[in-house]
Amino acid sequence: MKEDFENIPVWDVENTHADLVPALEDGLSEIIDPELGLNIIQLGLVRNIEIKEDHAVITMILTTPFCPYGPSMLEQTRKKAEKILDMPTKINYGRETWDPTMMEEGLADDWGLY
Repeated sequence: MKEDFENIPVWDVENTHADLVPALEDGLSEIIDPELGLNIIQLGLVRNIEIKEDHAVITMILTTPFCPYGPSMLEQTRKKAEKILDMPTKINYGRETWDPTMMEEGLADDWGLY
């Protein structure tokens, strides 16, 4: 699915625990950016998911560093992943700057951005 998109990274979990990817994509798709009305998977905000020995680490960005819903979305993501993976999960705020090319294919077209 993600390989069809130009600027969506391959998560580490895809190479180490591929069986978990569908549940992660489905579960994390429930987290909606309230300002944009799109979920964090559609927006490409989840940049990596890594399974360590006793915990998981999710690297996530926001559409803007000043997003008023950012802390809530980061915490929702952590809780949802922790439930799906059944292990403690940590969120790292990524250093990448979000841009519309990180969105699922075709969504930016709907916005008239391309």
